[in-house]
Amino acid sequence: MGILLGVIADDFTGATDIASILVREGMRTVMSIGVPAPAFDVHDADAVVVALKSRTAPVSEAVAQSLGALQWLRTHGAEQIFFKYCSTFDSTAQGNIGPVADALSDALDAKIAVVCPAFPKNGRTVFNGHLFVGRQLLQDSPMKDHPLTPMRRSDLVSLMAEQSAHDVGLVPHEVVSAGDAAIAEAFAGLTETGQRYAVTDAIHDEHLRSIGRAVRGHKLVTGGSALAMGLPANFGISPRKPVERAYGSSTPPRAAILAGSCSAATRQQLARARALWPSRRIDLDAIAEKHPVVEEAISWAKSQPVDRPVVIYGSADPDEVEENQAKYGREQAGAMMEHTLAAIAEGLVADGVSRLLVAGGETSGAVISALKIQGLSIGVEIAPGVPWTTTLSDRPLQVALKSGNFGGPDFFERALDIIA
Repeated sequence: MGILLGVIADDFTGATDIASILVREGMRTVMSIGVPAPAFDVHDADAVVVALKSRTAPVSEAVAQSLGALQWLRTHGAEQIFFKYCSTFDSTAQGNIGPVADALSDALDAKIAVVCPAFPKNGRTVFNGHLFVGRQLLQDSPMKDHPLTPMRRSDLVSLMAEQSAHDVGLVPHEVVSAGDAAIAEAFAGLTETGQRYAVTDAIHDEHLRSIGRAVRGHKLVTGGSALAMGLPANFGISPRKPVERAYGSSTPPRAAILAGSCSAATRQQLARARALWPSRRIDLDAIAEKHPVVEEAISWAKSQPVDRPVVIYGSADPDEVEENQAKYGREQAGAMMEHTLAAIAEGLVADGVSRLLVAGGETSGAVISALKIQGLSIGVEIAPGVPWTTTLSDRPLQVALKSGNFGGPDFFERALDIIA
C-alpha cells in the first residue's frame, strides 16, 4: 500500500514543522532530506515529507527539485500533494512560491489549489486576503527586514498573482466562517471563472480545519504547515495523544545550540540562552578575513562543561545585517555564516554532541546537508511547528530545526527540558 499524503517543503525547518503537525493529527510520518533515493524506506508511513532547500534557490533549480520530489511521491502512491512554504510567505516578486506552485499544478493537472499560509498559534492570520503577523500587517512586521526575503507587502492575492502565470481569486472570511461546504462551493466558483489559485482567509484553527475538509480530493494543496491539521481526517485518521516528554535519562547527552537566524524572536531567545549557558558569537568579518573561526569555536565548545549546552550564534540586529550585506553582498553574507555554522556543527558532532538545536531555515538546511542526514523520524513537539527529531542512521542524532520566527522567549530552555 502506498503513502496517502506527500509533502514538498521548501526548507528544512518548514518540513519538520509540518511533519510534527501530521504526527500530532495521527499520521505516521517520515521525513526525507532532499528527494529520496529510490530505495528510501518509508516503513508504514501514511505521509512522507520531502525537505528541500529551495526557498531562496534560483527559480529553475527550485522548480526542478520540486518536480523531482513530486515524481518520487507519486511513484510511491501519494494521493494528495501539499506544497508547504513559510507562514510569512517568504518569497520575492520573481518567486519561488508562484513558479513552483505552477509547475506542480501543471504536472498534476490541478484545477484549483488553495493558498493559505495562516498559522494562528504562531500569530499568522489571513484576513481579506492580507497576511498578518500578530496585530501587524506582514509589511509592517519584522519580516520587512528579513535578510533574504524582505516582505514589504501583505496582499496575498497580488503577491501570488505577481509570481504565477495563472489567475488568483479570494475566498473571504465570511465564506470560510460558514464552513467547509461553503468553502468548497467557493472553490468550485473560482474554478468555473478560470482562477487557478484561491487565497483563503483563516484567523483561527477551526477555519483551517474547515478548509482542510473542503480540499478533500484536491490534487494539490499549498500553504503553511498549520493547514495540514485538517488533512489526516480526510483519510480516516484521528489525532493521537501527545507525548509530554521524550526521554527520562538522568544523564542528558551533550547539547549545542546553533543560531543563524536574525529574526526578532530568535534574538530574544538567544538573549535568555546566553544568560544561562556558555555562549560564543561568530563574527562575519573574522570569517571574511580567513580567521580559524570554525576551529576556535569547536575548541572553545570542547572546553566547556559537558553537562551544559553551548550556544554558538551569528544572529545580528537589522542594522548590522544591513551593514554586512552592503559590505559582502546579501547572498554572500548569508552563505558565509551558514557554511561556518554548518562546519562547526560537523566538528561538534564528531566531538560527541548528540543533541543539536538549530535556529533559522537557511542555517538548518546548511547544517543538515553538512551532516549528510538523509532522513528523520518525528518526535515530541517543543512548540507549535517545532518538534524534536531523530536521524535515521546507525548513530542517531537528536535534532530540532526551528524557523527563526517560531517559539516563545524560553524556547531553548523548554526544548532541553523536554528531553532531560
